[in-house]
Amino acid sequence: MIRLTEIKLPLNHAPEDLTTAITTKLKISAEQMASFVMFKRGYDARNKRNIQLIYTLDITLTDSDLTNNLLVQFESDNHVKATPDTSYKYVGEAPENLTERPVVIGFGPCGLLAGLTLAQMGFKPIIIERGNEVRQRTKDTFGFWRQRKLNTESNVQFGEGGAGTFSDGKLYSQVKDPNHYGRKVMTEFVKAGAPEEILFVSKPHIGTYKLVSMVEKMRAEIIELGGEVRFATRVDDLHITDSKVTGVTLNSGEILKTNHVVLAVGHSARDTFEMIHDKGVYVEAKPFSIGFRIEHKQSTIDQARFGDNAGNEILGAADYKLVHHCKNGRSVYSFCMCPGGTVVAAASEEGRVVTNGMSQYSRNERNANSAIVVGIDPERDYPNHPLAGIDLQRQLETLAFELGGKDYSAPAQTIGDFLKGKPNSELGDVNPSYTPGITLTDLSKALPDFAVDAIREAIPAFNKKIQGFSSDDGLLTGVETRTSSPISIKRNKEFQSINTKGLFPAGEGAGYAGGILSAGIDGIKVAEAVAKSMLKLD
Repeated sequence: MIRLTEIKLPLNHAPEDLTTAITTKLKISAEQMASFVMFKRGYDARNKRNIQLIYTLDITLTDSDLTNNLLVQFESDNHVKATPDTSYKYVGEAPENLTERPVVIGFGPCGLLAGLTLAQMGFKPIIIERGNEVRQRTKDTFGFWRQRKLNTESNVQFGEGGAGTFSDGKLYSQVKDPNHYGRKVMTEFVKAGAPEEILFVSKPHIGTYKLVSMVEKMRAEIIELGGEVRFATRVDDLHITDSKVTGVTLNSGEILKTNHVVLAVGHSARDTFEMIHDKGVYVEAKPFSIGFRIEHKQSTIDQARFGDNAGNEILGAADYKLVHHCKNGRSVYSFCMCPGGTVVAAASEEGRVVTNGMSQYSRNERNANSAIVVGIDPERDYPNHPLAGIDLQRQLETLAFELGGKDYSAPAQTIGDFLKGKPNSELGDVNPSYTPGITLTDLSKALPDFAVDAIREAIPAFNKKIQGFSSDDGLLTGVETRTSSPISIKRNKEFQSINTKGLFPAGEGAGYAGGILSAGIDGIKVAEAVAKSMLKLD
């Protein structure tokens, strides 16, 4: 096939315009084209009056010689190339007499794809997940939101599907992916029931309710292939002899012997981070970000981004991506933007308040929300100890709990009052979506002064790009502290810990991913590394 990129057409173009664009670009007749498929569709909304759809198309011609001739003819055109082979190829297959079973700790996107890939290669992994299976986990999470009863082992952070289950379900990433691992992630999701459009839209998403049934089907495949998934089970100890992994101890006291452990615990498994650090596994502090959730009416964002095209079915609910470099040397940026979504309670420890964002597939809630966060780093803000970032997170989350009234309500303030530095007493026309609820207060007390100053500078700057962003009636809710892991568990080119053979740090918690897609990609890479190690392949 021939792949065409950067095919641009008006937003409301007719279906037959795609055929015309193809034949015009390749200088062929319609009869010479057998078929085409859409590999990707995005849009350029920089000019709201002339929004363009941008396509990547794979074309099959009726004559293979014509295909080869056209590829030679357009050799110097970067927008006309042979369609790459994106099919996944396994690195090996487990022998029938293999007695050792790899252990995967964590069943979020990374652990899920690692476990699935290992199972598909015949390695029969044992997957350990401290939280509950996804439907019970959903009940636990909604119970916290509605009744303020926190289950510290089953919540937004812990349980089948990982933190991504209660998010916007974004499936795009900026990681380099020359081996097309992302295509395998997407293909597995579609096989499990995700909408097929995730294979071609430029910013695919799923939403919580679709993710629930998907992860169940993927779990069923792992079990059918001989794998095992244990819920409500926590790994309390890692056995290391002569700098090599020999097994794990579960919270039940059971010991699983293995020389291959995938650590895919996510960014909030603080007790696990403390345990492996105490065991001598090399861990270092890494940068992350802190800030608030910001809410506007979705209609405000749609109008600012799309103008008269707001509401167009192809465009859907508008999103944004913003960054501002401040006078005090800090950078403020939007993170995990959730169109038509809600701000959610994401605490995993008692007496602490954490926010996150979530959208359903429809993205039809009244508000848009995003994290507005300030980058911080170990040398400047939490030096001297590899786990100091965790201490800082806990300090800010405890303060937010106190400012919210000590009942898991979140501290909040209108944008107008926050920018003016005046106490907040009443809401504007943006109704808060956060449950269990909010307490209006002075958010300048919720973060360090440098972060408050930076956010106060950034919001008006963002208004120049998104009109209405600094509207007095918008709402800020605190705090956002779990943007990424505060640690990095360094690994070598074999994907193993640099000082603990057989330990494979993976995904967000280890510092190697940031979102569902990149975590899934890392899970596949680590699964391949485990397989090669077990098969003694180079």
